[in-house]
Amino acid sequence: MNESAVVRARAEIDLAALRGNVRALRALAPGAALMAVVKADGYGHGMVPVARAALDAGATWLGTATPEEALALRAAGFGPDRARIMCWLWAPGGPWRDGIEADLDMSVSGVRALREVMAAARQAGRPARLQLKADTGLGRGGCQPADWPELVAEAMRAESEGLIRVTGLWSHLACADEPDHPSIQPQLGRFRDMVRYAEERGARPEVRHIANSPGTLTLPESHFNLVRPGIAMYGISPSPAIGTPADFGLRPVMTLKASLVLVKHVPGGHGVSYGHHYVTPGDTTLGLVPLGYGDGIPRHASGTGPVLVGGKWRTVAGRVAMDQFVVDLGGDEPPEGTQAVLFGPGEHGEPTAEDWAQAAGTIAYEIVTRIGARVPRVLLNERP
Repeated sequence: MNESAVVRARAEIDLAALRGNVRALRALAPGAALMAVVKADGYGHGMVPVARAALDAGATWLGTATPEEALALRAAGFGPDRARIMCWLWAPGGPWRDGIEADLDMSVSGVRALREVMAAARQAGRPARLQLKADTGLGRGGCQPADWPELVAEAMRAESEGLIRVTGLWSHLACADEPDHPSIQPQLGRFRDMVRYAEERGARPEVRHIANSPGTLTLPESHFNLVRPGIAMYGISPSPAIGTPADFGLRPVMTLKASLVLVKHVPGGHGVSYGHHYVTPGDTTLGLVPLGYGDGIPRHASGTGPVLVGGKWRTVAGRVAMDQFVVDLGGDEPPEGTQAVLFGPGEHGEPTAEDWAQAAGTIAYEIVTRIGARVPRVLLNERP
C-alpha cells in the first residue's frame, strides 16, 4: 500500500465489528440461515475480506447483485464447499453458462430469462441452480402474481428435463424500514401465497426468503428459513425510525479518516471554496481536508457535513470540491497532519455515517458505499 495514501486518507474496516454484527443478526433470526450481502464491494468495505469475516461468524450464503461480483468471489477462493453464492441482477445475454459452471444460485423474474438459463444449461451439460423471484409489491424486479403461474410451469418443465433445479423462492420488502407500514403484511401474505402455489406444483426449494436488513431486525414473521441482511451487517441501521445500531447490538464497521494538509489564518470576510458560498465571519483559521467528491464525499454535504478535528465537531465550510474541502477551525491551530475523522462508530465523539446522511439529505447506505477506490481500506482485526 502506498504510505502517502495512508497519510492522506484511510477507511478503517473493523472486521471484529463485522463478525459481531453477523452474530447479533443470527441471534435475531435463530431459525434461519444467513446470507451476507456483499454487493457493491461489500457496501464499500471490501467484498472479499467482508465475505471472509461474515463466513467466519456463521453466514452460510453470500449475496451479490451482479454475476461479475459472484464470479469474482468464486475466483477469490469461495468455493461451493465454503459458501453458496447467489446473484440476482442479470441482463439479457449475461454470463449464464459461467454462472452454471461456477455453481452459482441465479435469479430469474420471467420466462425470457428462464429460457436463457435453459439454453446455457444445455451448453454446459449440467443443470442450473435457479431461484424464482416474486414481485410481492416492491414493483422492481420479480415476477408479477398474474405471471407467476406461467413462470412456475415453465420452471417445473425445465426441472423435469434436468436443465434447472429450483433452489429458492424469494422476494424483497418495499417498506420494512418504516415501522407498521401498511404494505408489509400484504407483501408477506402474497409471498406465502406465491410460495404455496409453486410448492403445490412441485417446487422443492432449499430456501425461501424475503427479509432484508429491516425485516431481519424487526419482523420475525419475515424470516422464513433464510435472511439476507445488507446494511445492518455493516453496523448501520436501515432507518433511524426503527432504532439505532446499538439498539440491535450492532457496531459500525467503517471509520473514515484524513489528515489536515494545510492550516492557515485568514481574515474576516474571506470567501471559501468555489462560489464563495461560505464567507468567514471574522479572523479565523481554515483546515484543508484532502477528500472530495472524487473520493465519494457527497457534494450535497457542502456547508453541512460534520468532521471531528481536535476533539471538536467542525462543519464543511463552503463547497466540497473534487479532491478536498475546508473546515473553519474557529481560530484553533492544530498542527498540519492532525487527524480529521469524518465518520465512525460515534464512540469517541466523532460523527457517524447517519450524521453525514442527514447532512447530505440521503441515506447512510449511500455514504459508505460511495467511498471510492482512491481511499485505501485498512483492515483491522482480520483474525477471528
